[in-house]
Amino acid sequence: MTDPLWPAAATLLRSTPLEGRRHASLLGVSTYTTSVTPRSWHSTPSAVREALARFSTWSYRDALDLADEVDALDLGDVFDPDGVGGTDRVAQALARASEVELHLVLGGDNAATFHALHGLAAGSWAEWGLVTLDAHLDLREGVSNGSPVRQLLEAGLDGTHVVQVGLSDFANSPEYARRARDAGLSARTRDEVAERGIGVVMREALDRAAEGGRHVYVDLDVDVVDRASVPGCPAALPGGLSARELREAARIAGRDPRVRAIDFTEVDVERDSDDQRTVRLVALAVLEALAGLARRAR
Repeated sequence: MTDPLWPAAATLLRSTPLEGRRHASLLGVSTYTTSVTPRSWHSTPSAVREALARFSTWSYRDALDLADEVDALDLGDVFDPDGVGGTDRVAQALARASEVELHLVLGGDNAATFHALHGLAAGSWAEWGLVTLDAHLDLREGVSNGSPVRQLLEAGLDGTHVVQVGLSDFANSPEYARRARDAGLSARTRDEVAERGIGVVMREALDRAAEGGRHVYVDLDVDVVDRASVPGCPAALPGGLSARELREAARIAGRDPRVRAIDFTEVDVERDSDDQRTVRLVALAVLEALAGLARRAR
């Protein structure tokens, strides 16, 4: 039943932007075919859009109605992003919303990160930095959801402007850790987040990635979260970040004007629990990012 006094967050998705609002875009990049862990073809972006109908536009924390402040231009989903020309199709889709303040990209697995940042950078790698929230380094050989950071470095991204937050024990290898150090990547482990707080660590990571006036792309790989909270993430480990920490990271990123794009990756709808706790967490993280956007300094 529709309640006119309880506007659903799904109403923030628009085909055309509204005047007087701050504008984001929302793009589905449902990558899955090159995943290290086999996964289903079912569209996480579609599930997240549906989940937004379960939440309202009201932020109690900020006494803020997002419907008065922001909207999200829904760009739909990119056809076959894993296929030949997929990176170009992602770039073309993002270019349709080049004037928005914040791009929100819904994966798919972590291969979506390579496609989206490659498309936004358009070869101008000196203008970009990267912050990942991820249990893994993503420096594997080959082309898969385990390799986007390596692929971006090889494309021209400067490793000294890459910060990886939430890295987990027993999820990486000594060789890839050495490669990360050699490339100048900064590591922030799960333990460091627990000791210092996600707010402190996240703000420092954004500062490092943005040094020299760079734009920042933020990859929220949801498998950084504790497995009990995200059964829909095949590679999530017990003891990861909390759902609250992921949400707070999304809000901090959304509020920072240096952040031009945030992706939400590594969710397999087919593996999620009956209560859809993983998909719903992603939907809430999207709303946190939009709440952050609403609070950006003008």
